[in-house]
Amino acid sequence: MAPAAIALDGLEVRPAPGAAPVLRGVDLRVAAGEQIAVIGASGAGKTTLLLALAGMLRPSAGRLALFGQTPWTLDSAARQALRARVLLAPQVPPLPPRQRVVTAVLAARLPRMSLGASLRTLWSPRPADAERVQQALAALDLPDKLWLRVDRLSGGERQRVGLARLLVAEADVWLVDEPLSALDPVRAELVVRRLTEAARAEGRTLVCSLHQVAVARRCFARTVALREGRVVYDGPSSGLDDGRLQALYGGVVFAPAEGLRADAPPAVATLPQAMCR
Repeated sequence: MAPAAIALDGLEVRPAPGAAPVLRGVDLRVAAGEQIAVIGASGAGKTTLLLALAGMLRPSAGRLALFGQTPWTLDSAARQALRARVLLAPQVPPLPPRQRVVTAVLAARLPRMSLGASLRTLWSPRPADAERVQQALAALDLPDKLWLRVDRLSGGERQRVGLARLLVAEADVWLVDEPLSALDPVRAELVVRRLTEAARAEGRTLVCSLHQVAVARRCFARTVALREGRVVYDGPSSGLDDGRLQALYGGVVFAPAEGLRADAPPAVATLPQAMCR
């Protein structure tokens, strides 16, 4: 049997030595090609979990394995090769303001390239690479931004450029941190649909942290909920009943997944009813 894409056993992560742990005793299995949503209130540990999975934070206790390999037991070359199979799309993508969009998106392919190929790609993208980026941008409703400078983009456009990196990279695991924070409801629908469709078509493993509970309920078969650094729910998204959600978010009343109120609290996104169906 092939190893899980992600396997966590008693994972603990501290932001600094001696600090209180942000993640506490997290157990998690994610199969290759599976798509899961991660929800929880601010400070629950969602971003820390993604950073740990990306190899950017070293566990202080427990075990983290990607495709059966434990990154921090590998030598630097092997660890770098393993990290190249994982791509993190942060909530605020680190895009150099004077860089062209085409170059910023192609940066996602650099971990698998030689130094010479990387320099050529950043200096003068090949027509085939530019076309691939154009297709990714068009999929996220940015069809005319290919040669624009990053500093000419709005916040929502920058967020989608960061997500376009996923669509051109060759990473096996996509880690997406709150991808809807700068998007209006219509484009939020488009982004989630395109990401989940692309991940499914290409067999990518998708782990997406969200504040929008309705999106998790609609678009992901499985949801993991964090509270104070611990997993308090891991199961079908349909099992997230109001009682569990009120406990998770401290008594906030949530609208049903099939009938969102116009005055729903921020944790529940008011998105079109046809989303992800």
